[in-house]
Amino acid sequence: MELFLQRLADGLSQGSVYALMALGLVIIYRGTGHLNFAQGEMALFCTYVVYQCGEWGIPIGLALPIGMIVGFALGAVTEVALIRPVAKKSPFAVFIVTLGLFQFLNWLDGAIWRDQPLPNSGVGSVQQQFPSLFPSKDTDFITIFGADIKLQSVGVFVLVLALTGVLFLLFNKTKLGLAMNAVASNAESAKLVGIRTNMVLMVSWGIATAIGALGGVVFAGINHNVNLTLMFTVFIYGSAAATLGGFDSPGGAVLGGLIIGVIENMAAGYADEWVGQQLKVGVAFVVIVVVLLVKPSGLFGTAKVERV
Repeated sequence: MELFLQRLADGLSQGSVYALMALGLVIIYRGTGHLNFAQGEMALFCTYVVYQCGEWGIPIGLALPIGMIVGFALGAVTEVALIRPVAKKSPFAVFIVTLGLFQFLNWLDGAIWRDQPLPNSGVGSVQQQFPSLFPSKDTDFITIFGADIKLQSVGVFVLVLALTGVLFLLFNKTKLGLAMNAVASNAESAKLVGIRTNMVLMVSWGIATAIGALGGVVFAGINHNVNLTLMFTVFIYGSAAATLGGFDSPGGAVLGGLIIGVIENMAAGYADEWVGQQLKVGVAFVVIVVVLLVKPSGLFGTAKVERV
């Protein structure tokens, strides 16, 4: 029972990171119908910015908002300068542009911060770690039914629940959120009622990238370092979570991320001989294939009906 609860808590914590990535993907897809393949690398760039702030002596509590602001600006500029012009030419061009942006940002991170895990100590210096948003020492845990649950796992899970609540209020109780829903439903009709669709799309990309930055910082804090491959598997799991929950359902994306995180940890824990730590990513691919075959719109997504 204790081992089950610990694996469940670890799965919810890991799944919360996937949920943050999935939320960013869903927000962009709802408004544009495009999948941002550079979402993970945009989050990674912002995570490096937070690391750099730490090198300058800025505490994590202040560095995180800075990283999210940089993420918002990066997402907004990307939509205006790259996505908007090419989307008018061809939807397939957006796919190519986001792939190119993925490669460019990964190269840029390596050019600025070098191809090595960070934080990285010099010879003879004290080893530093990427700071965690939540207590992460070996003694920072609570005991529930005999299981030692890390406070970090609890904190990450609560953070995602709180963010989900904020997004629910944003989409349903604010003018911006209602405008985002209108644009996602029918951009042309939204223009006719006076909604500034270009502004809404720009803000949507900004919000999505800022959420991705939060996910990157949380995941780097869990791993205690940041490197050039940090967000690659997270993007895959996030895509699987969005596919499972539905690409037009933020709540479904969160639930999908939590489900995949739990399944991943349970599979690696109880079926280690067949799955193992290195093959856990296969869980995401299995989820994507099964969902696309059985219910392409996802568990909570809206099936599109086309008139012919």
